[in-house]
Amino acid sequence: MPADAPARRGLGRGSRIKQGRDFMRLRTAGQRRVHGCLIANWLHLPGAERSRLGVVVSKKVSGSVVRSRVKRLLRESFRLHQYELAQPLDLVLVARPSIAGRKFAEVEGDFLSTLRSAKLLK
Repeated sequence: MPADAPARRGLGRGSRIKQGRDFMRLRTAGQRRVHGCLIANWLHLPGAERSRLGVVVSKKVSGSVVRSRVKRLLRESFRLHQYELAQPLDLVLVARPSIAGRKFAEVEGDFLSTLRSAKLLK
C-alpha cells in the first residue's frame, strides 16, 4: 500500500448489530426517519467508541440475490461514511421495496439525505 493511501475503513464483526434484542431496543427506544428507499432507526451511544450497523431486508423487496445485493449496498454506504457521524450510534437500516434495482449512487444518496435530515453528520 502506498504511503499516501488513506487509512482502511473496515466494517468488521464488531461494527455490526446481530442480536435480536438490539434490533428491538432500537425500534422501541430509538429515533426513526423515513426517506426514499430506506428507513433509519438509531440510538446515540454516549460512551461507545465506534458506531454499529444493522441491516433489515424483507422478502417483500425481491428474491435472495437482490436482497443480498441490497444488504451489500447499505453496508458499503455506512462503511464509507461511518467516520462522518457526529457521535457514535447504533443504526438499523430497513430497506423498502423501492430499493430493488437501484444503483449504488442512488442508495448512497438516500442514506446521506436521511442522515443529514436527522442531523447525524458532522
